[in-house]
Amino acid sequence: MMVRLREFLWSVGSLFTNLFQHPDWHNIVDVLILAVLIYNGIKLVMHTRSNSLFKGIAAVLVIAWLASALHLSAVSWLLTQIISMGLLFIVILFQPEFRRGLEQIGRSRLMRRVIGLPARQDPADRVESSVAEIVRAMSNMSRKKIGALIIIERHTGLGDVVETGTRVDAEISAPLIENIFEPNTPLHDGAMVILNRRIEAAACILPLSEDPTISRELGTRHRAAIGITETTDAVSLIVSEETGIISMAREGRLTRHLDGRSLTILLTELFTPDRSMYSWIGTLRREAPEDGE
Repeated sequence: MMVRLREFLWSVGSLFTNLFQHPDWHNIVDVLILAVLIYNGIKLVMHTRSNSLFKGIAAVLVIAWLASALHLSAVSWLLTQIISMGLLFIVILFQPEFRRGLEQIGRSRLMRRVIGLPARQDPADRVESSVAEIVRAMSNMSRKKIGALIIIERHTGLGDVVETGTRVDAEISAPLIENIFEPNTPLHDGAMVILNRRIEAAACILPLSEDPTISRELGTRHRAAIGITETTDAVSLIVSEETGIISMAREGRLTRHLDGRSLTILLTELFTPDRSMYSWIGTLRREAPEDGE
C-alpha cells in the first residue's frame, strides 16, 4: 500500500512537471478536471462532521509518508495495515457525501438537458394563485407566532419523506395550511410537503442537519428544514414559533427575516423552472439582517 501511495504521489508530481515543462491541452484539461473534483469534494465535506474525518485521513497519509521516508518500520507497518482498508472505510464514512454528490450531478441542469427531461410549466394565473395562498398563510402564521415548516419538492423526489406523514392531497389554500399548523391539532407537529402545487402530505418526519456551525439558538424545526435541503434540492419555508420570523433553507443554507415580497419572489421562481433562481438568492441575502432569534 505504501508503494502504491508513493507511485500515486510520483504520478501526480510527474503530471505537474509535464504541465510546466511540456504544456499541451491534454495536461491542462487533466489539471482542470482534477481541480474541479478536489474543489467539489472539499465543498461536500465542509461544515459537516466528515470535515474532521477528512482532516484525520489527510493527517494519517502525511504521517505514513514521513514514517516511510524516515524508515520507521514499526510505524510504517501499523499505518500500512490501517491504509490497506482505507478505501472501504472511506466509502462507509463518507457515504452521505457521496450520495449528496451523485444527487447533485443527477439533478444538475446540464444532466437534465442531456437526458431530455422537460421542465414543469404551470399557467401563470395558477402559479400566482398558489403563491398568493402560501404567502398569505405564512404571513398570518408569522403574525400569530404559529410554528410551521413547509417543504417544496423540486427535482429530487421526496416520496420517502411523504411516506412518514399523513397524506392530504389537496389544493394549496391559506386556511388549510393555517389549520394544519394550528397548535394542538393532529397534524401540526412535523413538515408539510408540497408537490406540483398541491399539498401532498403533512406531519412528515425530516432528517436533522448535522452541521456543527448552525447557531444553537435555532431549534429542531430549523435544523430539520436545513437537513432536508442538504440531501435534496428541496426548499424549506419556516415560521419560528418563538419570534414569528420567516426563513428559507436551500442547499443547506438558511436565509432569515423574509417578508411577503421576498416570499412572493421566491415562490414564483420555484414554480417557474425556466427562470434563474440565483438572482433573487443574492438579493435576499443582501436584504436579510444577521441571524439572531
